[in-house]
Amino acid sequence: MSKLQLTTYPAPILRKQAEPVKNVDGELIQTAEEMFTLMYENRGIGLAAPQAGISRRLLVIDLREDNQPVYIMINPQITKREGLVETEEGCLSLPEIFGDVKRAERVQVSFIDRDGESRILEAEGMLARAVQHEIDHLNGVLFIDRIGETRRQLLTPQLRALAEAFEGKNGNT
Repeated sequence: MSKLQLTTYPAPILRKQAEPVKNVDGELIQTAEEMFTLMYENRGIGLAAPQAGISRRLLVIDLREDNQPVYIMINPQITKREGLVETEEGCLSLPEIFGDVKRAERVQVSFIDRDGESRILEAEGMLARAVQHEIDHLNGVLFIDRIGETRRQLLTPQLRALAEAFEGKNGNT
């Protein structure tokens, strides 16, 4: 069981730019491993540190079902985008909410890996989508910010219910 807790909408940390990681050390990698545990417990494929209540530019992705390696990305940055495709997305921080989001079909992302080495990844398909979604979290952007206005209005009751549950859980009633 993870020591971390999933952060859900409308927690303020989800709307803030995450702080860059300055040092890759054992503590950071332990945090990433805890993030994997939290992600698996919630049946996700990716998780950004703000979703675990941590304002750091750190994300994890596991798409082994698509024959991809497992990724720990530190200070990731998209350096190139190609194509455009619209696909339905969901998010662990917005449970039971889904919407069609247009994203680049292929991306190039630079990041630091778990060994402190600089890497460049060419990603496409589901991996490209997951990378973009998680990097959005590091920038305080949620997928609901990228869906059409009509769809967002239809989600208003669900978003209101999440906000009320969050306020009740955090004593802000």
